[in-house]
Amino acid sequence: MTDGGGIDEDRSTEPAGPAGRSVYDRGDAVCVIGAGSSGLAAVKNLREHGFEVDCYERETGVGGGWDVGADRSPMYLGLHMVSSRPFTQFPDFPMPDSYPDYPDHRRVLAYLERYADHFGLREHVWFGTEVVEVTATDGHRWEITVRGTGGGPSRTLSYAAVVVANGHLWHPYRPEYPGQEAFTGEIIHSAGYSDPAQLRGKRVLVIGGGNSGCDIAVAAAQQAATAWHSTRHGEWLTPKYLLGRPADQLDDLTRALRLPLWARRLGYRALLRLTAGRPARFGLARPTHRPFSAHPVVTSQLMYHLGHGDVTPKPGIAEFTSNRVLFTDGTDADPQLVVFATGYRPRFDFLAPEHLGGDEQKPRLYLQLLNPKRPTLSVAGLIDPDSGQFGLVHWQTVLIARLLRSRIESPARADALLRRAERDLDRRYLQTRMAATARHRFDVGHHRYLAALGQALASLEGTK
Repeated sequence: MTDGGGIDEDRSTEPAGPAGRSVYDRGDAVCVIGAGSSGLAAVKNLREHGFEVDCYERETGVGGGWDVGADRSPMYLGLHMVSSRPFTQFPDFPMPDSYPDYPDHRRVLAYLERYADHFGLREHVWFGTEVVEVTATDGHRWEITVRGTGGGPSRTLSYAAVVVANGHLWHPYRPEYPGQEAFTGEIIHSAGYSDPAQLRGKRVLVIGGGNSGCDIAVAAAQQAATAWHSTRHGEWLTPKYLLGRPADQLDDLTRALRLPLWARRLGYRALLRLTAGRPARFGLARPTHRPFSAHPVVTSQLMYHLGHGDVTPKPGIAEFTSNRVLFTDGTDADPQLVVFATGYRPRFDFLAPEHLGGDEQKPRLYLQLLNPKRPTLSVAGLIDPDSGQFGLVHWQTVLIARLLRSRIESPARADALLRRAERDLDRRYLQTRMAATARHRFDVGHHRYLAALGQALASLEGTK
């Protein structure tokens, strides 16, 4: 639409706003914040349901965090999907058959660009424009204040609804340890890691046992002079392939066979022992949780490098000194570079926390997307599924669009869904109780979550 962040004067009327502020009334249009994978799905599905849409994107292209060149991108060279292609793609826009089982970030970005072009989404995006404030007004409307990322004056527009799709993997979480401020080596977060060359020839300590932590530990094993990998808890490390098939496809087959959870756990343990062996053999802590009570870490290379001595496993951090890191088992290391692969926290600088039903760290939303007290505000993509995310976000945004349409055409059905949302506000869509950590606050099991989205859609269509 534009690269400069300006809003064309002929797009809106300009009634007088409160305190003399000019507010451009966009009528029944919907505002979407962010043109990453979730924002693009929102624009596409809202348009297909007849809404005019303005999408604001602070970067100069689509793709959000999948663009390694974007300011807030968590991507790094060598990053590949941990969900396989069928579980990653949008249901109405398959990835090319030429794509491998686990596409890298460049292919995913190219796929999102083709998705935007195929559905004609770019013309609805204001590039180089950031949202600085979202304010609720009377009648469930919203005033959105925007400005160009390069500076210049701000402008406020009034919308019938807003979909927040700014992502939750861009604001780094940096833990603090005793003595950390006295450490004379370099400390970075994985958000500042983009190229394995940053590790080359150095003594590197990677902190964090998630997928990014394991990826960076593998890169350190290949590039660093010495590599250590610190994790506080044991994890179930799942190879990307089991019995010659992508692991998530094999897991889905066991679900389709309706095997009970105990049988799936037994089979999973047996397969891991046959393929990777016991974690303790490699110096790793034994997982304290049962399989499927936390999403597994998917890696095929970490065990290889542990077995070859290329990376040394370590427990959690006890403290830092000026030139060493002490671990909870009494051992230490002398890294030149410490990489915190400690994850991200959601952040909504432009939105008051009460609109999320709680605070930005613990939103209280139905289906992780809707505050029933604010039915014209939705958050798309605020989930960590045990599969790919794009397909779930597609159905999230279909539900958002149909709820907004029902508020116009079938208010009784919309009200019924909001009453259900009040009842199910604290429901979690998991097959078993997940580990009670901040890392798992947005976890959903894709089968149960997809079924819940289907039930909500059916209620709006009057079929349930």
